[in-house]
Amino acid sequence: MNVDVLWSNFLEQIKDELSPVLFNTWFSETKLHKLHNENAYIIVPLSIHKKHIMDNYYDLMIKVLSDVTGSNYDVVLWTEEDIVEDDEKEENRGEVINSSVDNSNKVIPFHSNLMSKYTFDNFIVGNTNKFAHAAAVSVAENPGNMYNPLFIYGNSGLGKTHLMHAIGNYMVEHSNKKVLYVTSDQFIQDFISMTKKDDKGTNLSFIDFFKDKYRNIDVLIIDDIQFLSGASGTQNEFFNTFNYLHNDNKQIIISSDRSPDDLKVFEDRLKTRFCWGLTVNIFPPDFALRTEIIKKKIIAGNFEQEIPEDVIEYIASNINTDVRNLEGSITRVIAYSAIMGGSEITLDLAIEALKDYISKGMGEKDDVHRIQKIVSEYFQISVEDIRSKKRSSNISFPRQIAMYLVRTLTNESFPKIGTEFGGKDHSTVMHSVEKIENEIKVNKDLANIIEKLKKDIGVV
Repeated sequence: MNVDVLWSNFLEQIKDELSPVLFNTWFSETKLHKLHNENAYIIVPLSIHKKHIMDNYYDLMIKVLSDVTGSNYDVVLWTEEDIVEDDEKEENRGEVINSSVDNSNKVIPFHSNLMSKYTFDNFIVGNTNKFAHAAAVSVAENPGNMYNPLFIYGNSGLGKTHLMHAIGNYMVEHSNKKVLYVTSDQFIQDFISMTKKDDKGTNLSFIDFFKDKYRNIDVLIIDDIQFLSGASGTQNEFFNTFNYLHNDNKQIIISSDRSPDDLKVFEDRLKTRFCWGLTVNIFPPDFALRTEIIKKKIIAGNFEQEIPEDVIEYIASNINTDVRNLEGSITRVIAYSAIMGGSEITLDLAIEALKDYISKGMGEKDDVHRIQKIVSEYFQISVEDIRSKKRSSNISFPRQIAMYLVRTLTNESFPKIGTEFGGKDHSTVMHSVEKIENEIKVNKDLANIIEKLKKDIGVV
């Protein structure tokens, strides 16, 4: 049987064994590399997939493989890097962990402060948040065992809070964990209340309340930890709370707008503990993810009018800072149409509606020049060459790649991009972008180059 057909059958069967969230996270992007010497060599997207799948789904994979092949195969998981670097090396599977959950004693959750609207099902996954999403699902499935603490950082509006609530909601639903979500501000307020003195100089009742609230739980989720900066007393209490929970194998999930190393006013002992588990970054959404977010927002909104594709592309090209602005832009266009008497939603209407709303984001000249510099360095040509009118293949092809990256990663229009590339006509820019888009679909080497350049730029 052809390996592609075999794997398609495998995925269809294993899909029936898992929830949509788990299947999409751990198996949807896997593929069968080869069957050799009683081993099934399976390619997974990231190293986190390799570890998590082996730890949690090894037995299931063995069973399903046996069903679809009629033979007994051992499972070996590879990333693309494993294939390149270690093609002939004997692979070893990790120790299988029994992660079954006993739901016999169901506990009614207390006030977790979780927002039910934030789930894994409605979190849109793309290149810029794929790793963070996979880490979040892994923690949700194995609280206290996988990546403790989980530290998620990134700019405001990129989905950190959504992921944290999704983790909590998943654990409450599937393992009946006692989950507490708080902002750092709430933690500070609770700490201040605890330290207030009554007439006798004590406040034992609230001290007991504080310790019960923050220590008699299975999972602590604290948002925007950076706001504990400079509050030495609060930091000390959080340090004690962290140690208490971590020593008892309770899961801790933290978010911030910056990495642990960049929390300059935090005590070193806290920053060290933040790095004990796994630290993941969420980057601003790329063009593909922005487009998908807009389309999902439109579907969810059930709007009476259809939103044309050119309007979607306009918004995705010009709103590139965060998800909130993307969603707000759609609402603004719809509202503008209604205010104008139900006018048809067109590109011209969208431009007018958003003229004071368009984010500057990454579309500044400095960012365009930075992309030009990174592409030039990769292809070992000068920035002047990329901006020139030279048409030799060793220059024109990198120039097309640079134009494509500027178009997909910034809010610059085709005419403006042309100006930054030696005064090229907008049609030339459009042709270049379209050429690279099409080439990526069939040329794996080029796709890898694009991903490498995106990483160097800082968006993947």
